[in-house]
Amino acid sequence: MTEPRWLSPDERRVWLRLAALMQLLPAALDAQLQRDADLTATAYLTLAMLSEEDDHRLRMSELGARSNASPSRMSHVVARLEKDGYVRRERSTDDGRGQVAVLTDAGLAKLEETAPGHVEHVRQLVFDPLAPEHLDQLDEVASAILGVLDPGGRFAATALARSRCSGQG
Repeated sequence: MTEPRWLSPDERRVWLRLAALMQLLPAALDAQLQRDADLTATAYLTLAMLSEEDDHRLRMSELGARSNASPSRMSHVVARLEKDGYVRRERSTDDGRGQVAVLTDAGLAKLEETAPGHVEHVRQLVFDPLAPEHLDQLDEVASAILGVLDPGGRFAATALARSRCSGQG
């Protein structure tokens, strides 16, 4: 049996900070969105991804990829957004089998109402503490880790990371 590759003191320090960040940041983002808009971060991102399409519609599989959500998680989130009147599901006109999520007028209004406060919160938590040179460093680090977590490139953020690394972004 080989000896475990224990973390060096520097690696341990960075890991503990990263672990704290992974727990505290999502909780802070969710708390703000719950308080101000009664939305989860995944629900907000789902509305945002739909709003970026000209026709405000995406196949469920593509919506999941852009929202960093598994198919079952995406189905659950869209069901809640449907219940709230922010999204509706339709059969795909391409093949009649797949489902398409469509942002409703109420969903677009909810997003437009929620976005300014959420973006300001993201700025305060993530971007304001960074020096300008840290932005590229954070992007590089996130891209490297995403490459390991999503080696098949199922999530859209991984594709963005790959295009940045290859100079296509």
